[in-house]
Amino acid sequence: MRIIAAASLFPLALAAQRPQQIAAHLTADALKADVSLLASDALQGRGTPSPGLDIAAEFIASQFRRAGLEPAGGDEYFQTALYKNVTPSAEPVGLSLNGAKANPAALSVQDPIALDLSDAAILRVTAEPAALNALTADQVRAKALVLDVPAAPQKAGGGRGGAMAIFRQLPGLIKLKPAAIVILSTTPGATNRIARLREASAEVTPVITVWDPDFRAALDVKPASLSIHIPAPLEVPVKLRNVICVLRGSDPTLKETYLLLTAHYDHLGVRENSPADDHIFNGANDDASGTASVIEIAHALSRLPERPKRSIILMTVYGEELGDLGSRYYAQHPVFPLAETIADINLEQLGRTDDTQGPHVGMFNLTGFDYTNIPGLLGKAADTAGIRVVNDEKNSGPYFTRSDNAAFAAAGVPSTTLSVAYDFPDYHKAGDEWQKLDYDNMAKVDLAIALGALDLANSDSVPEWNANNPATARFIKAREEGAK
Repeated sequence: MRIIAAASLFPLALAAQRPQQIAAHLTADALKADVSLLASDALQGRGTPSPGLDIAAEFIASQFRRAGLEPAGGDEYFQTALYKNVTPSAEPVGLSLNGAKANPAALSVQDPIALDLSDAAILRVTAEPAALNALTADQVRAKALVLDVPAAPQKAGGGRGGAMAIFRQLPGLIKLKPAAIVILSTTPGATNRIARLREASAEVTPVITVWDPDFRAALDVKPASLSIHIPAPLEVPVKLRNVICVLRGSDPTLKETYLLLTAHYDHLGVRENSPADDHIFNGANDDASGTASVIEIAHALSRLPERPKRSIILMTVYGEELGDLGSRYYAQHPVFPLAETIADINLEQLGRTDDTQGPHVGMFNLTGFDYTNIPGLLGKAADTAGIRVVNDEKNSGPYFTRSDNAAFAAAGVPSTTLSVAYDFPDYHKAGDEWQKLDYDNMAKVDLAIALGALDLANSDSVPEWNANNPATARFIKAREEGAK
């Protein structure tokens, strides 16, 4: 009887030792070493794309190799994505109807592609949700869809209206296969000529925003057709890489289910228009801190004597600063089934404790705090590490869609972004440098994250969306559709 009792206590003894085992391999000095390299001037701010970003990817992969973790990107530790860097032509865009031509200085093209469209039929719609949602493919297909955006008063608190609001609905409209989309704006926009990244295989529908009042007046005459000329842009092939490894689970069944730990390893690169003499945006806290945390948590978990029941995927992604490019690419091309991915815990801004609202020591925030039951599931691990889980009610909801967790949420995966400070004095400035991080606090936060990841990976239950929160309805629907 005593032998059986001792055997039954063995797993409990191992569990009791985990905090010390993990803490021994997850140190402030190790985090400082990683961040100081990733955020060094030598990497030139890790812009997407850039040589500095490529060096960062190689460094992260080398650390996953050192941890002895299984590569999971398809190309060793890399999930390679093919893009084009698209620069608009200097030749003006032509937009005409009834003999009237829009002023080229009063229009802009989103995601340009060569187009010569002559006498296309027009479907003009007031850009209001009810009218747009009622459109069908039969109505729109092969026509020039003209969206008449009514003037929108500026909302209290700086909310966006007018033409900016309509961009959120463009993906659904593009699925209806119009020949082009023309947005009639009531306010001037920017006619920038900057390069933009586009997936090499993406099908592109031209979207033109025009704020020329004479063109609008010509449209009011009810013309029969519209002609558009977009000159061919300059396209340069680009390879971008998510860096992925996996700690394979031990349970024969549960190892085919997955917990994601993510962070973005890019930042803003070099900005010549910086008001200071320093033009390198090093991105130490945003998000070398999250990347270093993924690296060191990978090392710590790989050294445990036993593996969790579920598999843990550790991934750093490119292009968050350009609109979650890397996480959206993974969500569209998952290495592991999203239906079997129980959650994404995304790590952002873990090193700075000098939040603009006051010191944030010994605590972390979670976005979408009441969107899922993840905060409660991480609570025990946080207590063990001596860290408080904080619900910042002002920022928790608005920040939910401002990092890579949003791509996984859109695919239905319960997700959150974990951070120490939502806002800090050097946010998106050249002064975000490695010397300013609190590495001792960061190590404690990472201990809580590592213990929480193990708890989630060993639990028979899984994170769930909060069905009582209306904000989660579209995520629940995506989860249900993904499970079919």
